[in-house]
Amino acid sequence: MSTSTPVDGQQPVESSQGKITGAVWTALGLVYVVWGSTYLGIRVVVETMPPFLSAGVRFMTAGLLLAAAVAWRHGPAALRVTRAQLGSAALVGLLLIPGGNGLVALGETWVPSGLAALLVAGVPMWVVVLRASTGDRPPLRTLGGVLVGLAGLAVLTSPGLSGDVRLSGVLMVVAASLMWSLGSFSSSKLSLPGNPFTGSAYQMLAGGAAAMTCGLLRGEHRGLDPAAFSTTSWLALGYLILFGSLVGFTAYVWLLQAAPLSLVATYAYVNPVVAVALGALILGEALTWPIVAGGAIVVAAVGVIVTTERQKK
Repeated sequence: MSTSTPVDGQQPVESSQGKITGAVWTALGLVYVVWGSTYLGIRVVVETMPPFLSAGVRFMTAGLLLAAAVAWRHGPAALRVTRAQLGSAALVGLLLIPGGNGLVALGETWVPSGLAALLVAGVPMWVVVLRASTGDRPPLRTLGGVLVGLAGLAVLTSPGLSGDVRLSGVLMVVAASLMWSLGSFSSSKLSLPGNPFTGSAYQMLAGGAAAMTCGLLRGEHRGLDPAAFSTTSWLALGYLILFGSLVGFTAYVWLLQAAPLSLVATYAYVNPVVAVALGALILGEALTWPIVAGGAIVVAAVGVIVTTERQKK
């Protein structure tokens, strides 16, 4: 899941450039499609692989690859961080990966990928709530967007209440979005490595190790038979490692320096639409009225919140 918040949890800074070139549109398209497709990838992975162990393998592998790329590109010194920075990166990684991504993987063993994406799309709303709880005063339009979005989330949970999907799976994904929001919010308050790629590598490694630990504590290793993993699950895991965790993130970081932030921020409400479309087209997931109506409300609310917050900055 690289959803409405990048995996490193960094808060983007407005670009001083902002020229919209063909390369910008290509990178933006990658973020739209790749991050929107991660929910589909997770759903395919957990069809035959354990959720937390697979998430742990995904992020530990991606973290090692990213650390190697940073060392190759900038030298081993680029991986040096202070103890405080390492601790902060590890904390954010714990919140984002086992807390956020791991719970999404577990939830997707019971709920459709499109529904999961729409539930996670509420992350910007929870971040506003966390900010307000610490004394920040969001604009009235932002608060209105949060209220509308919460109403949309209520509609989205109705399939679980009616028994159409497993309620525990819906609650798992909602909990994941809360953990992801807390990790994203905390990252703006902590001392993280200056290089976002270095910080992301340590977050992936710490979070991936924690996800594997969660999997072991849940007993996911008991009776585990890798020979029973399907080829499609292996391919989906490889896709999540290379594209979801590396290509998508790299494109996002580059966009922060090359494009207007107001344009880059549109990924927050485009990704869930892509996820729903892919789930319906590839997995045949049903587009029920709660998913269509609730999803439309949440996406619209997130659009209001994102655009209002960017204008404020």
